[in-house]
Amino acid sequence: MKDPWKDNSRYEAAREIVVALHAAGHKAYFAGGCVRDLLLGVEAKDFDVATSATPDVVMEMFAKTYSVGAHFGVVLVCTPDGDGEVTTEVATFRHDGAYSDGRRPDAVRFSTDPREDVQRRDFTINGMLFDPLADSHEAAILDFVGGREDLTNHLVRTIGVAKDRFTEDKLRMLRAVRFASRLEFEIDAQTAEAIKALATEITQVSLERIRDELTLMLTEGHARRAFEMLDELGLLQHILPEAVKMRGVEQPPQFHPEGDVWVHTMLLLEKLKPGSSPALAWGALLHDIGKPTTFRPPDPKKPGDRIRFDGHVEVGVRMAETILGRLRFSNEETEQIIALVKNHMRFGDVLQMKESTLKRFLRLPKFDEHLALHWLDCMSAHGDLKLYEFAKERYEAAPVEEMRPKLLVTGRDLIAAGYRPSPQFKEMLEAAEDAQLEGLATTTAEGLAVVKARWGGPRDAQDLSQ
Repeated sequence: MKDPWKDNSRYEAAREIVVALHAAGHKAYFAGGCVRDLLLGVEAKDFDVATSATPDVVMEMFAKTYSVGAHFGVVLVCTPDGDGEVTTEVATFRHDGAYSDGRRPDAVRFSTDPREDVQRRDFTINGMLFDPLADSHEAAILDFVGGREDLTNHLVRTIGVAKDRFTEDKLRMLRAVRFASRLEFEIDAQTAEAIKALATEITQVSLERIRDELTLMLTEGHARRAFEMLDELGLLQHILPEAVKMRGVEQPPQFHPEGDVWVHTMLLLEKLKPGSSPALAWGALLHDIGKPTTFRPPDPKKPGDRIRFDGHVEVGVRMAETILGRLRFSNEETEQIIALVKNHMRFGDVLQMKESTLKRFLRLPKFDEHLALHWLDCMSAHGDLKLYEFAKERYEAAPVEEMRPKLLVTGRDLIAAGYRPSPQFKEMLEAAEDAQLEGLATTTAEGLAVVKARWGGPRDAQDLSQ
């Protein structure tokens, strides 16, 4: 078996914790996703330890610890690693009580039995344990829930009764979809039926956690499959009803031979590479969110008329702002996602743009993401990359000082020339900068001449502002 943990500092830190716990007479194993990843032959991001030692014992044994959930038996152990440190989550074996809030147990009872501990976990593929002190990986696996068989059969299945697991923690319904899509597994039939039966209860989960799960689905790869599964299982209509409305909304075939707005959007998601930025991924999902509302069929009285979506960008921006606000996105994340939605149609004009307009467009923050979204948009429709190639070439060829040169005319220059500050200043400065970007003004005097030619001298400009 390939060893994806070799030379992994997180693995070594977790192993040393297990060694110390064993030496003190406690049971201790790796638990959860890292065991699954070992069996799949992929590198684990984190290594969690499950132990019979209680939180107070764990905190006494290690020099630097943080109690992040002692009530639930969870302690973070920090281990030196070169100039930094590695943090490992150590959790005490436990049995969970009732989940009255649909997310966390009201109370837990600590246990010394690993068999009891794994029964509280979500899915069989995440419910295996691993003893890093065993003689071989094969002998090290402790599987009390049938996780290895489900890995072999490519199944996501709950531990125990599916309805009980999802009633305890509603977020598990989204996690089932995320694991199935990312690993290219199927969801076990009984597990899927339980999700369909409880789908309406997904709204009990905090909006922040829903946002985070959706973002992971969008950025881990296989985003199309994730959102199609969300739709099929009845979850999408409760967490992102605006997206469901894209289904069946026809598009003009001469521009969108691939099909309706939903199909087009799913094709974009299919092309998102693992590790894509959350902003790009959400931009791809929401770029045409305004089309269902603005759909207008061809007018039978006008020969050659076609389907139109007049104003869909403006409507889409407002809808995206509502969605992102609802899901508690940060202002910074919202700003970039909205910019992607707002500007995705501007590529259609790049060949006709004035030089100043083009340079302003190309210097949008994170323009590489605008380019990436346009590529996804084209390749999920007509496949014509002419505008993409033009914009990409200009973007990569233009030096920063050409795209965003030091301004020839500033507000101080206008005041020094005798202009009184007014609402017109913004337009004046933009006009001077346009002339600079066009190459029509190369000095402050030439920039001021552009302002004077349009607004007149200082006295004339003041009269216009009154």
